[in-house]
Amino acid sequence: MVQLHVKRGDESQFLFNTTVDAPLETVTQQITAVYNGRLKVDRICSEFPELADHGITLPPNMQGLTVEQIVDLKLRDEWEDKCVPSGGPVLKADEIGRRNGHAPNDKMKEVLKKTMEEAKALISAKQVRANCCVTMEMVKEALDQLRGAVMIVYPMGLPPHDPIRMEFEEQEDLSGTQASLQVITEDECQLWWAAKEMQRGKKLQDYIGKNEKTKIVVKIQKKGQGAPAREPLVTDEQQKQMMLNFHRRQEELKKLEEGDDDSYMDSQWSDRQALKKQFQGLTNIKWGPR
Repeated sequence: MVQLHVKRGDESQFLFNTTVDAPLETVTQQITAVYNGRLKVDRICSEFPELADHGITLPPNMQGLTVEQIVDLKLRDEWEDKCVPSGGPVLKADEIGRRNGHAPNDKMKEVLKKTMEEAKALISAKQVRANCCVTMEMVKEALDQLRGAVMIVYPMGLPPHDPIRMEFEEQEDLSGTQASLQVITEDECQLWWAAKEMQRGKKLQDYIGKNEKTKIVVKIQKKGQGAPAREPLVTDEQQKQMMLNFHRRQEELKKLEEGDDDSYMDSQWSDRQALKKQFQGLTNIKWGPR
């Protein structure tokens, strides 16, 4: 199996296993699916703390309004009575007015928190250091875990306008958000290796040869962005370590130089002839008129 270390810019994303005779069209599609799937898991996990702290999302026409404004406009959230958390709600107002303030109890919060951590760990970039490849099955497992946790806490489901439900149903609207800049569609995805674009229509072996026991770093990039920037030869962490070692060495040399100081030779206690001079009466001799 060939192992691809997928990066976006200088950031590691995940490891991916394939074969040298795999068509690059297929490899690109698979990598894109895993890449975007990980982003989806991250987006859902980013909403979990808000769901745990402040309950479901308000309808779009009520978001950002104060209680007084909602009363004046005679607005009502029809989903408030339908989407009640298991064990009953705990009132905790959302300061930004995005959620209804009917939060789950502590036990249900723990379910959401624990599941979120497990799902994030499953597709984390730390899997690269553990030499563990991330597959689409692992992404789907993470999504299933998150979906199951939501069903436990909200048996009646979430309102259709809640971003978590929209993510699960592939209805999310990312236009105008920072998240939209991270997503790469299958058609616009390009893979780069050794400053070369890996053209679709070819096979992986056309670039790396026929050795299955190969590990390479590929970078995922949008079409039209050109070749990704080359990585620095020394990472920031390595640079910091080198500077630390340099300053440490400088201090050691400074101490050695101080240790080579021979000014002590002028001291009386270092004079080897002191005893002889004392017997001969040659100590404490002062020159000059009395």
